[in-house]
Amino acid sequence: MKVIDLRSDTVTHPTPEMRKAMFEAEVGDDVYREDPTVNRLETMAAGMMGKEAALFTTSGTQSNLIAVLTHTKHGDEIIVGDEAHIFWYEVGGAAALGGVIMHTVPTDNCGRLNLDDIDRAIRGKDIHYPETTLLCLENTHNRCGGAVLMPDYTDEVCNLAHTRGLKVHLDGARIFNATIALGVPAWALAQNSDSVALCLSKGLSAPVGSLLCGSKDFVERARKFRKMLGGGMRQAGVIAAAGIVALETMVDRLAEDHSNARRLAQGLTGIEGITLAQDDIPTNIVMFHLSPELSVVEFVEGLDRTGIKIGLRDGRPFRAVTHRMVSSSDIDEALTRIEAVCRRLRRRA
Repeated sequence: MKVIDLRSDTVTHPTPEMRKAMFEAEVGDDVYREDPTVNRLETMAAGMMGKEAALFTTSGTQSNLIAVLTHTKHGDEIIVGDEAHIFWYEVGGAAALGGVIMHTVPTDNCGRLNLDDIDRAIRGKDIHYPETTLLCLENTHNRCGGAVLMPDYTDEVCNLAHTRGLKVHLDGARIFNATIALGVPAWALAQNSDSVALCLSKGLSAPVGSLLCGSKDFVERARKFRKMLGGGMRQAGVIAAAGIVALETMVDRLAEDHSNARRLAQGLTGIEGITLAQDDIPTNIVMFHLSPELSVVEFVEGLDRTGIKIGLRDGRPFRAVTHRMVSSSDIDEALTRIEAVCRRLRRRA
């Protein structure tokens, strides 16, 4: 029985082309900036994001943390959405290591922060207040079901922040999912942000890595923080080579993941005991609820026995993420197994 893993697009494996590129990669010491493969990847990513420079990091979490460290100083305050990945899933690194306060504002179902809420959250000049120096956005938005921020909205937020003297960092871990959903280039989603982070290891299928992009000055300062955090990876071209293949070959195929997500969502709506937790499926994340009369524990156990892995966090809807390792026929098979589990649970309820 094939295991169908829908927990996250981070479970994707590198493609044969990536493995070959990794084996053949030309390398050097990246801390000395002598790794030609890393240099090529950084140049490529910066160009795609419309930025002057880029820095290869180990993960999206490291990219986000480096961005915060670079844009702020100890005692500053940053504004994030109350559903932001930086706030929920990055171990409080911005506070613990950056010494900054995270001021949360409400996030709507589409991953947006209200401009009036942002404006009110920005501190005035007062001896009693920390200085507000950074605003963080997220596109696509993880906890909002892969919601996509529109370019005009991002531009509005950036204009407000810049007018008030703030920098803007865009957590674009899945930004290429947004570009595919909207049919626009990545730079159009990041052009007014001061920095943007993107992940190679999710839907793009590279085994590891993220890129933090911004101005040359920003990246120079960020490079030192990367070293401080232990991110000087020496002959990193071995993994950067997979990232180059990811950017060259894996972006357009994300449309398949989006199609499979819609296929999954449509099938789930036909299963008694399941309701979708989102109005539409913009990218590759599907969130759904189980009827109260059905046991969540037994549902998860039933899925596990039938070879289906789905994400669940306390107090949150179930989450299923489509990716390269899951085909359309796998989606159909997953729906068959999920329906069988629900049918058994309904008999016991």
